Amino acid sequence: MAVDPRTPVLVGVGQFTERIDDPSYRGMSAVELATAAAEAALADTGVESTTVAGAIEVFAGLRQFEICTPYTKPPLGCSDNYLRSVARRIGADPKRAVLEPIGGNGPQKLVTEFAGAIAAGDIEVALVLGSENGSTLRTFARRDDKPDHSETVGGQLEDRGYGFEQYMSEYTVTHGLTGAPVQYGLLDNARRARLGLSVEDYLRSMAELFSPFSKVAAKNPFSSSPVERSVDELMTVTDENRMICDPYPRLMVARDQVNQGAAVLLMSVSAARRLGVAEEKWVYLHGHADQIEQDLLNRVDLSVSISAKQAVAEALRVAGIGIDEVTTFDLYSCFPFPVFSVCDEFGVAPNDPRGLTLTGGLPYFGGPGNSYSLHGIAETVTELRDKPGAFGLVGANGGIMTKYSVGVYSTEPRDWAADRSKELQADIAALPKVAVTRNVEGRGTIETYSVRYDWPVRTGVIIGRLDADGSRFMALTTDDDLVALMSDGDPIGAAISVTSDGKKNTASLSV
Repeated sequence: MAVDPRTPVLVGVGQFTERIDDPSYRGMSAVELATAAAEAALADTGVESTTVAGAIEVFAGLRQFEICTPYTKPPLGCSDNYLRSVARRIGADPKRAVLEPIGGNGPQKLVTEFAGAIAAGDIEVALVLGSENGSTLRTFARRDDKPDHSETVGGQLEDRGYGFEQYMSEYTVTHGLTGAPVQYGLLDNARRARLGLSVEDYLRSMAELFSPFSKVAAKNPFSSSPVERSVDELMTVTDENRMICDPYPRLMVARDQVNQGAAVLLMSVSAARRLGVAEEKWVYLHGHADQIEQDLLNRVDLSVSISAKQAVAEALRVAGIGIDEVTTFDLYSCFPFPVFSVCDEFGVAPNDPRGLTLTGGLPYFGGPGNSYSLHGIAETVTELRDKPGAFGLVGANGGIMTKYSVGVYSTEPRDWAADRSKELQADIAALPKVAVTRNVEGRGTIETYSVRYDWPVRTGVIIGRLDADGSRFMALTTDDDLVALMSDGDPIGAAISVTSDGKKNTASLSV
């Protein structure tokens, strides 16, 4: 099939993982990890790397954890321009460098954005890259012989900001929402309540979902933890598999202390031909969509994801296929909830024989911060080259199911097609919102909850509804009876009494 010469194609993918048990482990920097992945992506094109590197006009990158807020400095130092540090190492000099805000949706969002720019004729070649050096930061945290990863390269940089404001507020932070496990614990427990499952049955369902993921990770050479885990192993709480935040033992939580990098190279068909990239390397982006959810406390139903539902449906519509025509999936899996959300909406069984991940998932393959789904895209490209004409779907999630981006890929030639993400976003904006009462004095019921086992004092985190007007509120509790119910029983719907000091709400069991 003849396609428009401006049609974007993915022509090179690269991944790199440095495991702490590797004999050659040296604790690489974020720049070094991304450089290794970028070099692999250049080599993957089958064309002389210097030729391809010289053609790259845009470097688009994902923000690392060490530079995710302005409040702390990277403990080992960092580059003042991450993207241009990598570019310099691979012999590139892009006209534009773009650093994306935080969010695990970022890899697919950037691929879609710059594929669209290629289709519009604005650019011809772009490299999307990301890396995370959490293992290095942990390894040298208490050592005196710390490396210095500081680097000054200067140059143009379009820094799009941190973006954490979308995920948190003073109110939610005050009430314990300072990390992903507790945030997703609220969502998974809300889903459990909707399904009417017991705590034990839901724990088993999560383990049954994730055990096959670990099997994939065990065979993936880029996995940070290539160990197959049984259902019983995942759901049994032990010293090794301790509780982090309810309902998650450690082995169901994204593994973020990893050293991993990934890169994806996009070109127009015209540029790919001019540079000599063989057509069997080309993978087309058939469908795509990006959606943003309401703020957490405003959502009417905390047990579902409207943004994931709309993004997946729209990407499939643009691709012109149904969910049954997808051959491979890589669904964002920081915790069970994001995977369940897509499965619930589209009738995909958790044990679907197609599998739900190509990497092995964030708890086992590794969760390199904002750049995980770049690995998912790289695996999808590699897989589809061996399955000409098949379709692969990547679902990338950011925040508290806040931002969801989807790509549908295939080697089948097809002109670029626009999506309706902006129009569909208006549907989310028009959804009803739940009223929130900040300072609470009175009685209410528990709508959903989590328990923080990672704090010095075990603490319950509650989203509740006021008896007086049905408005939503947050509260914390260290009340022995209530924490015991939240840790060892089922507190959904329990009656509580709440008081406020003007900033923080505190709950106890009603008597």
